[in-house]
Amino acid sequence: MPRSCLRFVLFLLLFCPANLFHTFAQAPAAVAKEDEGKDNDTLIRQEQIHNPILWNDPGDIRSLDLFYGQGGRKAQPVAPFSFEKEVRSQSTPKFDARDTTGKRWRVKLGHEARPEVVSSRLLWAVGYFASDDYVLPSAEISGIHMHRGKKYVKGERITDARFARKPSGQKKVYTWRWKENPFTGTRELNGLRVMMALLNSWDLKDENNAIFYDKNNDRQIFLVSDIGTTFGRTGLHFTNGPSKDNVKAYVNSKFILRTTETTVDFATPSRTPSLLLETLGFGIKQYLRRNNMVWIGRGIPRKDAHWVGALLGQLSHRQLVDAFLAGNYPPEDIDQFVRVLEQRIAELEAL
Repeated sequence: MPRSCLRFVLFLLLFCPANLFHTFAQAPAAVAKEDEGKDNDTLIRQEQIHNPILWNDPGDIRSLDLFYGQGGRKAQPVAPFSFEKEVRSQSTPKFDARDTTGKRWRVKLGHEARPEVVSSRLLWAVGYFASDDYVLPSAEISGIHMHRGKKYVKGERITDARFARKPSGQKKVYTWRWKENPFTGTRELNGLRVMMALLNSWDLKDENNAIFYDKNNDRQIFLVSDIGTTFGRTGLHFTNGPSKDNVKAYVNSKFILRTTETTVDFATPSRTPSLLLETLGFGIKQYLRRNNMVWIGRGIPRKDAHWVGALLGQLSHRQLVDAFLAGNYPPEDIDQFVRVLEQRIAELEAL
């Protein structure tokens, strides 16, 4: 950032009304208090860890159905749907609904719905855990009443919405830290870091990580549960739309920044000093927070990046296309997304 711009930002921070900055910084927390039924977001402690698992062998990757995903055709949400409650604890418009079979679904609207489903398909394909999720191009939700995201609702109809639910027998019990977890230094965690870079997943807050207790197998499943800020830029910008679900931004973004004989640095998540200028300095809290995430994409062992690249390399062109069809993307966008993905996978395999 030019020194003149930095001086301007510092001036704003020092002399603009403190209450304005306070409002900008605290708004998300104020919203969070309104939702009494949100999931358990408590960070797990060392003594609470029991049979943790982050990755499992995906088996024959070439045979996986990336259109229907891990839930398959039979687990899809079945109309008609009835509205239960709005979820107001997070920035993206969400609500809970039940389908005609009685299953409860967490429905997400907006820019994160489509890329989240594609991202979950790719993570699942190489052995990482995900929710059962689907994009419904159109759905009628009886009794829907939203305070946020009204622009995505026309009467009782919604479009391009993500319907997600945890697999049977699983419940969210904790969240986990990128820096402190049972898998630190392992190939599997490093592979997950590579996957975040592959997808341009830049919103790597610890609260976007979840631990599901799988009572059927008595184990704690560690996963990245919020992966909607993907397939756009490599970092946060004040104009948040282009930062995710943006084919032009994804195509033009960097992937590998540099390599050494033993490590590789990825562009995602990136530092975004332009955020300070775009917000006239009031985004400094977010800027500093994002800076603390940059390490997740840096200094990854080449052999671990190659390992996950070899898994991805088993996916066919048709399977990659199916993943984006699951997100209800138009053919012209799918062509561009898949072309970049295949280039990136080849770069990983070459490490």
